[in-house]
Amino acid sequence: MRPWILSEVNYAYLKENRYEVAVLPCGATEPHNLHLPYGTDMYEGTTVGEKICEAAHQQGAKVVLLPTIPYGTETNQMAFPLAMNLNPSTLFAVITDLVHSLAHHGIRKIVLLNSHGGNDLKPLLRELYGKTSAHVFMCNWYTGLGDSKLFEHPDDHAGELETSFGLAYFPELVARNADGTLIADDGRAAPTRFDAVNKGLVSITRPWHLLTTNSGSGYPHAATAEKGRKMMDVVVGRLAPFLVELSQATLDDKFPF
Repeated sequence: MRPWILSEVNYAYLKENRYEVAVLPCGATEPHNLHLPYGTDMYEGTTVGEKICEAAHQQGAKVVLLPTIPYGTETNQMAFPLAMNLNPSTLFAVITDLVHSLAHHGIRKIVLLNSHGGNDLKPLLRELYGKTSAHVFMCNWYTGLGDSKLFEHPDDHAGELETSFGLAYFPELVARNADGTLIADDGRAAPTRFDAVNKGLVSITRPWHLLTTNSGSGYPHAATAEKGRKMMDVVVGRLAPFLVELSQATLDDKFPF
């Protein structure tokens, strides 16, 4: 039994031990180019959650990892078979119910650990503010890697970063040819006809069947397992201390300031 993972602990343990912080990973079920599994975002959220909660637990944090939500918002990937969609309002309702459950059980420090770019959770934090006794934080774990200089190519979806993650932590699910090369295209994304959209000045919901060839946006062939392990070291080094601080923080009228 790992006491920082809720699905593994038992009632006997919980009767004697109290948690301060709950981490809820939010994933998705969708294609990731030709080579990564549909559950990539779920596996990533679970793995990152396990690693950061273990490190925080070992530093004295009273932290628990909840089971990963395996579905996310997929409205713009529905042209691909078995991309499993939860509309934002549905996803928000599921998370809201879980937040209320945690608050009911006395856990008032909650971290949403997001692994899927389509899960835009910041509006949910605004909706929950003032409507629950819990304090909800949100982290897209992958956004903090921009300055790590681990990767040669930008990764939007199923590129070098995510493929390195898979090679390091679920290699048996990464599809490869007999010579070890990836069964994947180059992840080239098509530009729109609007320069302002291409430059990021104007936003749209991108239809991924038009944006990509096989759902991949990002070059995967430079990925290595070593890069994936180094990436995890960076993530744990940045997020585990936050969980420790959050666990030790006093809830008062000025929290989190």
